Amino acid sequence: MLKPTLFNSLSVSHGVLLVGHGTRDSVGTEEFFQLSDRLAVHLHGAAIVRPCLLEFQKPNIAEAWNSLMECGCTEVTVAPLLLFSAGHAKSDIPDEVESARASSPRGESVRVRYARPITRQADMIAAVRERLRQTLAKSDAGRSRRTAIVMVGRGSRDVCATSDMRVLSETVVMGHADGHSIAGEYVVPRAGLQTTFYAMAHPRLPATLEQVAGSGLFDRIVVHPHLLFAGRLYEAIEKQVADAASRFPEIRFDLSDYLGPTDRVAQAIAARIRSAE
Repeated sequence: MLKPTLFNSLSVSHGVLLVGHGTRDSVGTEEFFQLSDRLAVHLHGAAIVRPCLLEFQKPNIAEAWNSLMECGCTEVTVAPLLLFSAGHAKSDIPDEVESARASSPRGESVRVRYARPITRQADMIAAVRERLRQTLAKSDAGRSRRTAIVMVGRGSRDVCATSDMRVLSETVVMGHADGHSIAGEYVVPRAGLQTTFYAMAHPRLPATLEQVAGSGLFDRIVVHPHLLFAGRLYEAIEKQVADAASRFPEIRFDLSDYLGPTDRVAQAIAARIRSAE
């Protein structure tokens, strides 16, 4: 059964397929649907939003597509809720959408557009900075040049996706005029910024934490897991950070929250949808 979302007026001819990766975690799944509702609000009723998931949970892409067809949509924007463009955005999602389109009676007459993954859209940059500022503000040590920031990506075998994660880190932390600050408030030396990955790419998080903590240059390490929702991945990163903290008790470790179903993220998706149009 399709999860209801806001502004499902049958008079709207434009549909949006909000495609998430999917998780076995019930909290993460619920957060995805919450974000779908927020997106509908930010689109001001201009489109029928149908959330769907690639893996683990329902509805899938075909079910969400069929729901949009039943509502009479004549154009559909596919919005991948993905942080970077890799295999899912480049092939898996388009393949499934085209399969659903080919299977529906009037699929050939429906105009389909693809929005880009949210990657470094301006609201995403702002969302990451907000999470980092919240974590840094937990201690006055956040204003010290002896604070390191470790940005953690999920990881991908796609070289472009891993490069995008590194560029994101530089943009978030070093992207201001003075070259050293997050929102001009918290100073981070260039040596104090590290980009690492949980899986499928190198360096991996445990090795990075070992290197940064063992350097003797930092009194505090702030770790930002660049993830959208709750789930096993966030919990695994949390455990790896706790393991590092137990090995280096003289250093303060702080883990920032994942991004979550916030207005900032919804605004980023809405902006991508409008750009696709």
